[in-house]
Amino acid sequence: MELDFRSNPSILSTMIDAIADGVFTVDAHGMIRAWSVGATRITGYSSQDVVGKSCHILEGQNCKGFNKLTEFLENPTPYPWGICNQECKVLSKDGRELYLFGNISALRDEQGQIQGAIGTFTDLTAFILAREKIAVLEEQVKSREAFQQLVGKSHIMQEVFRRLRLAAQSEVSILLTGESGTGKELAARAIHALSSRKDQPFYAINCSAIPETLLESDLFGHVKGAFTGAVRDKIGVFQAADGGTLFLDEIGDTSPILQLKLLRVLQEGEIRRVGDERARTINVRIVTATNQNVKGLLESGEMREDFYYRIRVFEIALPPLRERREDIPLLVNSFIADGSRTHQRPVKNIAKDALQHLIQHSWPGNVRELKNAIEHAFVTISGESITLLDLPSEIRQSRPIKHTSSSRQLRQEDDAEPQRIQDALQQTNGNRSQAAKLLGYSRVTLWKKLQRFGIS
Repeated sequence: MELDFRSNPSILSTMIDAIADGVFTVDAHGMIRAWSVGATRITGYSSQDVVGKSCHILEGQNCKGFNKLTEFLENPTPYPWGICNQECKVLSKDGRELYLFGNISALRDEQGQIQGAIGTFTDLTAFILAREKIAVLEEQVKSREAFQQLVGKSHIMQEVFRRLRLAAQSEVSILLTGESGTGKELAARAIHALSSRKDQPFYAINCSAIPETLLESDLFGHVKGAFTGAVRDKIGVFQAADGGTLFLDEIGDTSPILQLKLLRVLQEGEIRRVGDERARTINVRIVTATNQNVKGLLESGEMREDFYYRIRVFEIALPPLRERREDIPLLVNSFIADGSRTHQRPVKNIAKDALQHLIQHSWPGNVRELKNAIEHAFVTISGESITLLDLPSEIRQSRPIKHTSSSRQLRQEDDAEPQRIQDALQQTNGNRSQAAKLLGYSRVTLWKKLQRFGIS
């Protein structure tokens, strides 16, 4: 039996209503003349709600609706084949934001004049939201693996990242400890970048690289004639960093006399330039760092106790690379990407045996040594992949290591837990419910841990 749509329009109407996509027509002025069942299912608007009304009925504060429809009706010429394809965002009847993809085709009379248009649209909301959720999850994964310029997904580095965030939220003095090359200056910069002082200056001074006689002048400044060679007034980094952050690296190499002068700055918020009788008020956040055994410095008298306790209000220990070997592949990929841009070499990856030697190396120079090893490889590499022969000889000759046992890792995690709990309680002003939520515990679990660790 042949279906004659012209003699029986209801057949065509029934078929259109059976289509899952939305179908509608408008007149030359953009007023809706027909609205299918599929359009009702997607938007929530029935034909009674929209027929006779402007197509702008689906617009909202953040939704432009069929914003190209009016433009198309006025001039369809720029659109190929007289069809306008559009992704648009509309507002459903119940207030939901919908992402639609549709097309509009002109309806003309026998003289070719625009009489209106017919449009269809597909609901892409579920797909768009799923894609956005995936993007958010990918960004969360990236944020877990990188913190400012620090890289690491290991448990021990996640703890470092957490403590750096806490440090950035306060104004207390921070002491960064760890071996040379573990990234203490990067940690200091991360604290500054996340703090309320981020738009103010950041200065870094290596106290061991400057002779003691010049260090005081570099820190506090001097006036003309204060000593031989002082031919003009000079401001120090304390004054230059006013309002911002000053990072004092290798603070353990300073003399007790200079420590006393720094202690005055920490306690009084004042500096006195060398040769100047007048004190100046400053507002500087001080972050210090050392790679030395602080207890040994205290016992030998090389560090004053009052100075130590003043700079160590909040301590963050940066782990050596050998204690977070699972981060080495991440670091290597990061350094390869940086090296490819710097040297303009299309290096894409590293061979498995080369990576294995990097993982098993003892790394006395920590992350700095690893970065230098990758830099070395960029000098000798001939292809797109770093091979074992491209690495320094001391790494190629590395012997297999004994991996840290799981029981030791558990002990390390257990040792860090009391400090995490205390930090959470401090951050929430002692509110146990909020602290438990911050830590991911239930209130009962937190109470048991407080009893276990003897935290009041």
